[in-house]
Amino acid sequence: MAINEAARKNHDELFPGDVSTLTVTDPELIEIIDNFAFDETLRHASLDTRTRLMVQLAALIGCQAPGEYRVMLGAALTAGVTPVEAREIVYQSVPYAGMGKAFDFIHATNDVLTQRGVQLPLDGQASTTSDTRAGQGRAVQELIVGADRVERMYASAAEDELHFQRFLSANCFGDYLTRDGIGIPVRELITFAMLTALGGCDPQVRSHVAANLNVGNDRQTLIGVITVLLPFIGYPRTLNALAAVNEVAPAAKPGLQAGAHGDLAQFR
Repeated sequence: MAINEAARKNHDELFPGDVSTLTVTDPELIEIIDNFAFDETLRHASLDTRTRLMVQLAALIGCQAPGEYRVMLGAALTAGVTPVEAREIVYQSVPYAGMGKAFDFIHATNDVLTQRGVQLPLDGQASTTSDTRAGQGRAVQELIVGADRVERMYASAAEDELHFQRFLSANCFGDYLTRDGIGIPVRELITFAMLTALGGCDPQVRSHVAANLNVGNDRQTLIGVITVLLPFIGYPRTLNALAAVNEVAPAAKPGLQAGAHGDLAQFR
């Protein structure tokens, strides 16, 4: 089996002039991987190239693959993902993967950007202050998760754990999800990809299937995300994410369309 024409073209657009050492040492494996990752899976996903690469970067952070992350970050920048967008993806990983996992990817991102002549630090993208983060964070949380659900989460929390709900609103949403640089719908795809790749997050993956529907990302978009993540994260986590999509957003019957759209204008 040889690398087919479509796979070679799609690969070369992202890695112009690059020849992997593995094509010399492991040509059979590279033929399988390139044909699958750069042709076969792409035929079943309608994501634009930039969005595809952004969710793949998020997944590589989630599954802790810093070497491949560096390679794919270079490809993403070549394809038009901006330095700010790249940085926002890795910043957004902090509340989901934790700072212990995220810091290596922050350093990797800075290394790749510096090698490409990008001046650091980049322009700030924070849109909240210490006084507004809780209120604005909860507003975005309610938009993404649903106001009724957020209210229930607060109401059902025991007194000694209520601070976790406040942390979710002010820190997870207020410090990170309110940031400029990437709009809310794409941020939710990034979150979905990251949680899928982390593994062990099945309840959260299901929640963010619903959240994606709330912000206008439909079932086919989520199926597309899962499809392009498959070569990078493997079948077990891919199939777990597919089960979550099927549970929350089953295939619509003819004439029906699933999904709901929030008022996103103020958060784009």
